[in-house]
Amino acid sequence: MLMEYFDTYVQGYQPYKNGSWCYEDGCIYRGLECLHKATGQAQWRDHLIRLVDARMGEGATLSGYNPNEYNIDNVQPGRALLYLEAMTGKADYLTAAGLLAGQLANHPRTRSGVYWHKLRYPWQVWLDGLYMGAPFQIGYGLRTGSDALVADAVRQVGTALDMTYVPATGLYAHAVDEARKQPWANPETGHSRAHWARALGWLCMALVDIAELVGPTRFAPLEARTRDLLARIADLRQPDGLWLQVIDRPDLDENYGESSATAMFVYALLRGATLGLWDGAPDRFLDKLTAIALRPAPNGGLEFAEICEVAGLGMFEERFRDGSAEYYLSERRVVDDAKGVGPLMMAAALDFEWAQDRELLSASR
Repeated sequence: MLMEYFDTYVQGYQPYKNGSWCYEDGCIYRGLECLHKATGQAQWRDHLIRLVDARMGEGATLSGYNPNEYNIDNVQPGRALLYLEAMTGKADYLTAAGLLAGQLANHPRTRSGVYWHKLRYPWQVWLDGLYMGAPFQIGYGLRTGSDALVADAVRQVGTALDMTYVPATGLYAHAVDEARKQPWANPETGHSRAHWARALGWLCMALVDIAELVGPTRFAPLEARTRDLLARIADLRQPDGLWLQVIDRPDLDENYGESSATAMFVYALLRGATLGLWDGAPDRFLDKLTAIALRPAPNGGLEFAEICEVAGLGMFEERFRDGSAEYYLSERRVVDDAKGVGPLMMAAALDFEWAQDRELLSASR
C-alpha cells in the first residue's frame, strides 16, 4: 500500500516552486534515492532521473537557480546530482553539483564560521540549514577528493550544535542569531523561543546522514551529542507513536502530532540504530505513523496528512514569525506536501531494510 502511494504520488508530482531548483523537490529526490538503494527497484531510479533531468538545462544548468541568493536550502537537492552521477557516470550531474559547491565556496559565514541560512537572514544559523548544506558538501568533498570540504562541514555542524544547544531542555533551538539583533532572538543567547519538531527533524537526519557518509573516526566529534539527541528524541515520542509540533510541550491544548517531523525522526532513529548511535528498536514506528496520517483521499487513493506547511522566523509574507509555541501551532496544516512525503519515503526505505535485516537474522538462528 505504501509503495503504491509513493509511485502514484511521484507519477503526478509537479515541481514545488514553478520549476525552480529547490529543497522541497530535493526531499522527493532524496526519498527516491533511498527507495532505490533499499529495494533495488528500477522504478525509483527512473522517477528520480525523470524529475531531476527536467530541472536541468543545457550546459548542466539548474532551472531558476541563482547562486547569488546564497540560500543554503538550494544546496540540498545537489545530493541527487551526486547519486545520479555515481550511478550513471553522466558528467553533467557532477558539473551541476559544482555550481552548488561554488555557491558554498563564497557563502557568507558567521564569525564562528558557520554558513548563514540565507543572504536575507544575516548572522543566523538555522537547524534546517545543517541538513541542507553539510551532507551535500561532504558528499561533494568525498567525490572530488577534497578532505578540506569534509572537515569544514563536520566542524561547522559541531560549532552550530554549540551555538544552538539549550541546556534547560536538552534540545537545540530552531535558530540562533549570532548578532543578537533579531526580534525573535533571546538577547542573551540569541536562541529562538520554542522547539519546533521539524527543525529538530532536519537536524537528526543531518547527523545520521553525516555519520554514514564520513564513518566513525571522522564522526567522533559529533558522536556523543548525536547519541544524546536521538535518545532525547525517542523519549519525547507520544503514546500514539507521533511527535508533537512543539515537541516538548504536551501541556499545550492545541498541540498535535505532526507527521513530517515524525517521519524524519523515524528515519533518523532507524539510521541511528543501524549505525550504533541509538540503542532502541524502532519496530512498528512507521506503522504507527501511517496508521494515523496516511488516510483515504476525498477523490480516491491515499493522502499523507497533518503536515505543517511551513514555519520560520522573522518577516514572511507580511507576517512576523516570533518563534513562540503559539506561532508554530498557528501555521497551516496540509496534505501530501513534499516536506512530509519525502521523509516518509526515506523512513519507508529504512524500514524496508530493517525488516530485511530482521528476516536474515531470524533465518540464521
